[in-house]
Amino acid sequence: MDSGLGYLAVVLAVVLFSMTFHEAMHAFASNWLGDDTARQEGRLTLNPIAHIDPLATVLLPLLLAALGAPPFGAAKPVPFNPSRVRYGEFGAALVGLAGPVTNLVLAFLGFVVLALSGFVSNWFGGLLQVFILVNLAFFVFNMIPLPPLDGSRLLYAIAPDNIRQIMVTMEQYGIYLILIIVLLFNAQLGQFMQSAIGSILNLFKVVVGV
Repeated sequence: MDSGLGYLAVVLAVVLFSMTFHEAMHAFASNWLGDDTARQEGRLTLNPIAHIDPLATVLLPLLLAALGAPPFGAAKPVPFNPSRVRYGEFGAALVGLAGPVTNLVLAFLGFVVLALSGFVSNWFGGLLQVFILVNLAFFVFNMIPLPPLDGSRLLYAIAPDNIRQIMVTMEQYGIYLILIIVLLFNAQLGQFMQSAIGSILNLFKVVVGV
């Protein structure tokens, strides 16, 4: 698929779909584990309007796609109270993992369809390739153990109290911290993303047998 307006439109559609499922699964996981904060605030839904952040969900992935980089981004964080979920910090880690793992599963399903369909050279194949790339980019980026990204929930579960306090302070700056990191370390982040996505795709090939 080319890198023109058509490609950007496909990226935006895939981002909205994938990020909606990502955030909704955070909400479903927290609700299932006993915290109804997300449900009370209207986030237990597949309506993308409830989850979109104009900068991180729309502008950031479109800008990265236009530059030829893996189009990753974020959305409005799903609110939940770690002290109300079952299993303490490990329950909170499950809530954090629910979003990126959803993206990983979506990418794998897209890869299976692409591998079995034979439609690699037409528009459907191009759409599937974008779908796989976007979901893997969301998975890799959000698994970075840096607040407020989802991977930080795993670090919360095992980190000592003094490290947790630093992480809580970092999390207060939320989406702005993410944007600053992307701007300052764009080249290094892009190389890391490309390498990680390539490794996961190789694993997919082994699993599917292609």
